[in-house]
Parts: sequence; structure tokens; C-alpha cells
Amino acid sequence: MAPRILINGAKGRMGQAIAAAAPELGLTVGAAVDVGDDLGRALDSADVIVDFSSHHATRAVLELAAARRKAVVIGTTGHSAAARAELLALAAKVPCVWAGNFSVGVNLLFALTRRAAAVLGSDYDAEVVEMHHRFKKDAPSGTAARLLEIILEERKLTAAALRHGRQGITGERTPFEVGIHALRGGDVVGDHTVIFAALGERLELSHKASDRGIFARGALRAAQWVATQPPGVYDMQDVLGLK
Repeated sequence: MAPRILINGAKGRMGQAIAAAAPELGLTVGAAVDVGDDLGRALDSADVIVDFSSHHATRAVLELAAARRKAVVIGTTGHSAAARAELLALAAKVPCVWAGNFSVGVNLLFALTRRAAAVLGSDYDAEVVEMHHRFKKDAPSGTAARLLEIILEERKLTAAALRHGRQGITGERTPFEVGIHALRGGDVVGDHTVIFAALGERLELSHKASDRGIFARGALRAAQWVATQPPGVYDMQDVLGLK
């Protein structure tokens, strides 16, 4: 039996896209709530919370999910590293898929980036460029943040290696830094490019989204999957069997 979905953040762009995509996948939206609505009461009509509201609401969502033993999909971004660490411990009490991007193509980009970062040495300078619509409130995007994590992990670097844009007399680029550049404008759904540049050649891995529906369908696929899983924190690599 397909799980009933509760959309938290139903009035946002992603919330509306999820509501539109659910019937295509044979799923029922048991409840749709937004700021000011009673999430606890709405949970009576759902099995899985799909949260695309605000990073300020994540703790309350996870605490309620744990109290009511409901699975949850977290798609909000913008959490600080410290807040995310605390929230992940809370999320582990229930079946939870937490991802910065639910696109199948982007999650393949994650896997390819990890492979490239492992194969290409420090003589290949790594930079990440992302662009989103003018309305996006956080930077870098959750997807870009995950790409950076992957590169740092493979190169055994810490967050101190990140360079958020460059300005002034910065000196020559060292092999032990990773650049991140966030562009904003128009109605861009989401573009991400990972660049590995050496002397004599350059490798670029890119993903461009043109329809928000790809993220909605991925989030619903995650909701279907996580409804049958034991407590723990998962990501789309788990959902898609890429690990």
C-alpha cells in the first residue's frame, strides 16, 4: 500500500510541484500544510512528512516525527554545519531521507564527482559553480554544498580549504583550496558545474535542471522508499541504489 504524504511547505514552489506530481506516481497527499498550520493534527492523515518549508522548521518537524513515529523526507537547505550535526542525530530516530537535491541526474553527478576527485590528484584544481533563480535565499545551494563535501572528503581537506568567491590580491591559487561560486538571476531552476582544471586540460561535470518536477518526483520516490525502512538517516544515493 502506497504511503500517504504530508507536504510541509505546501505553498512554496517545491510544495506545489510535489502536490502536482503525486497523482502521476499514484500517491495520495493526505495533508498539505504551511506556516501557521497545525502540523501535528495534519499528521493523522499521513504516513510520511515531506518537508520543503524552511530550515528554521526542521527541528520541530523532526521532533514531531520522532514523537509520532513517522518517516520523513527533508529537502530544506541553509542549515549551519553545527545545526545540521545536531539535527542529524535527531533525524536518526526515525526513517529519514535527508538530501540537498532529489534529482536522479544530480545524484549521479555526486557519484561521478566522487570518482573524479579520487582519480584526479591535487594538480587538478577543483571549483564548483552553481546558479539559481533570483528568489533563492541561501547560498551556496544544498547541492553545491554536497558537491563540496564530496571533494573535501576525497582530498582529505577541511572546510578551511573552501574559497567563497575571490576578490582583491589573492595570490596564486594553491593546490589545497576548493572554490565555490554562487550565481543568482532570473528563473534558473538549478545549474551545477564541477570543474577539475590542470595545466593542459580541464574536466567539467555539469547538470542543468529546467523543470522543478524532477525534484518533486525524486522527493516522492524517496517518500515511497523510506516508508518501509528502519530508523536511520539516508540520502538519495541510498534510495537509488548508488552506494
